[in-house]
Amino acid sequence: MKRVPSPRLLPATIVVIAALLVMKSVTLVRAGSSDEGGRASGGTARLVVPAALAATPDAGTSHAPGGAPAQPRNAKSVVAPEAATAEPKQTTATSPAPDAVSAAPVGDSERALLLDLRQRRKELDSREAALVTRESVLSATEKRLSARVDELQGLQSRLQALEAARHDRDEANWRGLVKLYENMKPRDAAAIFNDLDMPVLLQVVDRMKEAKAAPVLAAMQAEKARQLTAMLADMRTRANTPGRS
Repeated sequence: MKRVPSPRLLPATIVVIAALLVMKSVTLVRAGSSDEGGRASGGTARLVVPAALAATPDAGTSHAPGGAPAQPRNAKSVVAPEAATAEPKQTTATSPAPDAVSAAPVGDSERALLLDLRQRRKELDSREAALVTRESVLSATEKRLSARVDELQGLQSRLQALEAARHDRDEANWRGLVKLYENMKPRDAAAIFNDLDMPVLLQVVDRMKEAKAAPVLAAMQAEKARQLTAMLADMRTRANTPGRS
């Protein structure tokens, strides 16, 4: 009499047959595909294996007491990738955005401070503009004053030149007159000197040579000669004393 196979060996046999079918399918797919298809076959194999295992629930389960099927051994490995991929999404979704942090509302005190700083900036800008304008005006005024000073210095130089020329002409005229009296006879020159005004007489006698003036003074009137001598001495003293004219 034939022995009937034990019911406990049936799930193991089904699992082995399913594994052989999966391996055969994977071999056929790899042989008929390219490199890119080869990479895809791995994914197909991974998909086929769970399908085959799902088709034979009894192979990976153990019967609990009471007839309720236990969870498959690879359930944790199947669900784990989905949970791992779901975690980053949840973290990304709950992380605060940078714009939300930067868009924090501004308080009244901060707004007042910003307005105060803006007002001060405007005041400083206006003050700077006023200083620039004043500096420009001062620079223009300085240029005009410098030009005026240069003009006055030029005018002074011309006046000094004219004064020197006039003095030279006057000196030449006096020298001509003095030479005329020096060439005269002392008695004739003394007669004229007695009637001359004292300022003119002082200028003539002061420019005469001493050798020529002595005979003329001796021939002049005594009082006139005395006055001439006193005023001539005072004039030369003032000319030789600094600060007196």
